[in-house]
Amino acid sequence: MIPMRVSEVKKDEAVRLLKETFKNEFDEERYIRFVKEVFNTIVISPADKTRFVAKQYKQYISHIQKIGEYRDKDNKMEVLAVKLHRTSSRDRARTMQRNFIANWLSKTGMDAALVAFYGDEKEDWRLSFVKMEYSLDEDGKVRKELTPAKRYSFLVGKNEPNHTCAKQFLDIVMNDRENPLVSDIEAVFSIDNVTKEFFEEYKRLFLSLKESLDRIIAGDENVRAEFEEKGISSVDFSKKLLGQIVFLYFLQKKGWMGVAAGEEWGSGPKNFLRKLYDGEYGKYDNFFNDMLEPLFYEALASDRSAD
Repeated sequence: MIPMRVSEVKKDEAVRLLKETFKNEFDEERYIRFVKEVFNTIVISPADKTRFVAKQYKQYISHIQKIGEYRDKDNKMEVLAVKLHRTSSRDRARTMQRNFIANWLSKTGMDAALVAFYGDEKEDWRLSFVKMEYSLDEDGKVRKELTPAKRYSFLVGKNEPNHTCAKQFLDIVMNDRENPLVSDIEAVFSIDNVTKEFFEEYKRLFLSLKESLDRIIAGDENVRAEFEEKGISSVDFSKKLLGQIVFLYFLQKKGWMGVAAGEEWGSGPKNFLRKLYDGEYGKYDNFFNDMLEPLFYEALASDRSAD
């Protein structure tokens, strides 16, 4: 047996670390291990900083734990773990989170922060990056600006797709010879990189679906006749189906699907589609015919505003 190259071993270890960090509920020890691998020379100094939370944020912030500090040649960065009073604040109050960290940075004198936001339900959590930018206005005064809250965060955890977050961090975690710059961490969260990867993956799925449909149409006279009768091409069908599935993922992310009777709206499982596919809501012979079509054209097509 030929032994694996060192680079392959290192990549396997990095992938395993990222999967353990981002595919599980928030855990401070796992978070610290991740941080150590990202920032090779970070000073880990855990400390409870809750008493320093500004008054206007106390209704949102339950606990703030400083994990450590990191410096490159130009910037000072703090790594934090912030527990929110309400888990829903993790998803719905990103502007508050960003403003809270901006307030925190202004008091600590730091230039940036890498922050894990989580609630009592730790299964899903948010990893955010916030950086202060400094510029001069027309009067020559220093003006502070913030990185956009929506662009600089990843939702991760048991019920969240975390492939993009893990992939973005992979090269940095694998590099144990050089210390990353704070700008490198900012690039990890860049919306341009994330958007490019999304569309590349979407393109791959589209082509795979279209090619599968072409094979089915070519081999099944009944399916071919139905497509021809309705004037539908495999291209149009694939576009529409993927768009519908993306919409379902949006509803799922909001917790609007699979809400149990009598439970709070928005409390549906974040992996509803996986549960549906696994047959937890009913058995099926053909997933598209028996599950997706009734969902698209019956369940979601009905006005339920009074229910």
